[in-house]
Amino acid sequence: MNAIEINFDGLVGPTHNYAGLAHGNLASEKNKGRISNPKAAALEGLAKMKFLADLGIRQAVLPPHHRPDIRALRQLGYSGSDAMVLSASAKHAPLLLAACSSASAMWAANSATVSPSADTADGRVHISPANLVSQLHRSLEAPEAAKIFRAIFPDGDIFAHHAPLPATVSLSDEGAANHLRLAPASGGRGVEVFVYGRRALGANGASTKRFPARQTLEASETIARRHGVEQSSLCVLQNPRAIDAGAFHNDVVAVANQNVLLYYSDAWVNGKQVVARIGKMLRERGGELIAIRVTPRQVPLADVVKSYLFNSQLVSLPDGSMAMIAPMECKRTPSARRFLDSLVKMGAPIRQVHFVDVRQSMRNGGGPACLRLRVRLSDREIAAAHPGVFFTPKLHADLIAWVIRHYRDRLSPADLADPNLLEESHRALDELSGILSLGAIYDFQR
Repeated sequence: MNAIEINFDGLVGPTHNYAGLAHGNLASEKNKGRISNPKAAALEGLAKMKFLADLGIRQAVLPPHHRPDIRALRQLGYSGSDAMVLSASAKHAPLLLAACSSASAMWAANSATVSPSADTADGRVHISPANLVSQLHRSLEAPEAAKIFRAIFPDGDIFAHHAPLPATVSLSDEGAANHLRLAPASGGRGVEVFVYGRRALGANGASTKRFPARQTLEASETIARRHGVEQSSLCVLQNPRAIDAGAFHNDVVAVANQNVLLYYSDAWVNGKQVVARIGKMLRERGGELIAIRVTPRQVPLADVVKSYLFNSQLVSLPDGSMAMIAPMECKRTPSARRFLDSLVKMGAPIRQVHFVDVRQSMRNGGGPACLRLRVRLSDREIAAAHPGVFFTPKLHADLIAWVIRHYRDRLSPADLADPNLLEESHRALDELSGILSLGAIYDFQR
């Protein structure tokens, strides 16, 4: 069965700001309190989508979540009109307001884990929205993400929707940012690699000293089990040194596409054995692993985190070759630039490197790969998905005009208390649901 990978990119929401909410995310903490530009952020994301589409990569969009999340603030004890809720929370608990206003759903790689039908026991595409319980602002995303995925993939005979895992730290799930899939270049059944940072129950085996490990082994095992990919999956432990250096997700130290694995030498505990195991499993499926290891001598770990080298998108082009879509920060970091130049000269499958400007996202700790969720679909599955979200020149033009109409070009954390921002967000998202023909997907529309 022929299938292609589609990048579902998260549209940046109108409340994109730098509140510095993510402990362990160095860029987020460094830029706390800075003035953001939601309009520029959204346009940067759309420019990246168009660039990939022009390369021949199939693209689709995921709508932003409704923010500020007034319902969540009311659940936390604030009452009165919406304006009163915003004012009171800003006065008494500004960090709660910031959490309920975060536009972090833009980083679609955390929104869910998706297993393609080629891998699953029942032959359906399985989708598990991430609970993201390690961070308050992200944990609010799970219900809305689940609703959006059901709207985009409505056919239960083709798509299997799972509820987010129970909201407990023992089952902390960070989505596809901790998930790799490798498969024979010709397609078919793949190897799904689930990367965890800690074991919640029993002996941990490795522990971080500076920053918390987010993904648990128990969450990874549960998703593999309910997706029906246990026999074609592998759970591996992320190296605590990488997490303590600021690699809070696996996609900051590794990226894969088809049978190519590009990884940092300190990505996982017992990394050589991990790569050997992946290679053995891939050979059993008729493929041959191409593993490209990056060492500290080539790129120091601090430069890996600063440049987001591995948070590049590794994509297959129509001619069968591969390209890396790297953040502009890689171009500005000498060690990362030297490595990428050498990578192309190696004659490996990765023949092109393109640099994209997503600096508004990068200042909050999200590179090109953070902004997209990879979903592999057959022609039948594409036909069963909601057509309005698939990227076309017209949709691109409509979304640019929509952003220009509705988004601010300046936003500070203090502006989150402005009731006008809530009204602007309502108008923007109400219009967007019409542009995407998704219907009333937001609570305020009902």
